[in-house]
Amino acid sequence: MASSSSSTGSKSGQAAGPVRCAVCGGESRQPPFRPNPPEQPPDLDLRPGEPLRSTMARWLQQCPHCAYAAPDIARAHPAAAEAVAAGPFRALVAETSYPPLARRFLAWAHVLEETGALHAAAEATLHAAWVADDLNRPDLAAEWRRDAVALWRGGPNLDAEQTVRVIDALRRAQAWEDAAVTAEALTATQPSSHVAQVLALESRLVAAKDSGRHTLASALPPTFPRPHVAQQRVGRPAPQAGQGGGLRGWLRKLFRRG
Repeated sequence: MASSSSSTGSKSGQAAGPVRCAVCGGESRQPPFRPNPPEQPPDLDLRPGEPLRSTMARWLQQCPHCAYAAPDIARAHPAAAEAVAAGPFRALVAETSYPPLARRFLAWAHVLEETGALHAAAEATLHAAWVADDLNRPDLAAEWRRDAVALWRGGPNLDAEQTVRVIDALRRAQAWEDAAVTAEALTATQPSSHVAQVLALESRLVAAKDSGRHTLASALPPTFPRPHVAQQRVGRPAPQAGQGGGLRGWLRKLFRRG
């Protein structure tokens, strides 16, 4: 995303002191957040393990003046201000039937969608579903997973790893037929061995109509390095907005420094 400079705070908006919102110019104090890498394996949808898992309330900042939400509110796409001022965004942040933290992620997802970063919007929408999971709101979790799938499919072509996450979102939302058809189509492409192992587990879970949480450790051998290495690559350059990238992509984008 293009950035808008701020006269206060660091480039990342994480320094002590007031942060100036790139959308409305209002100042607010935002607590700094420097995450520790997860030590436990991620879920099949790449929700990270602890201790990062329990820090979702600190992943996004939100301006108290205009309600713009982002990992760093001192930065914004040039079109973000128009999106924040429009009726759909105002209605979203005022929707009291949604949990406050979920609204924050959905607000960020809305801005990303309006500025064309559909895959990033899908990630933020999935994060709202994780909030719903934690609050025992399966209705909202399923709705937002379906919304995330629509955003992923509406963006650039998905690679095999990201398609597995789509299948997991469909399974968790109990969209059994769509999940099964998507899994069959991906299997026909003869994906790499680690994707095939996760896909095999997803296919078994779909067949059993199991919509529960499962981790990558249940699909891959404990010695398989990829999921654990992926979780430790925080801080490297982020991919372009709208690209996939799974856990590495969104962690780099969400928590990049400098």
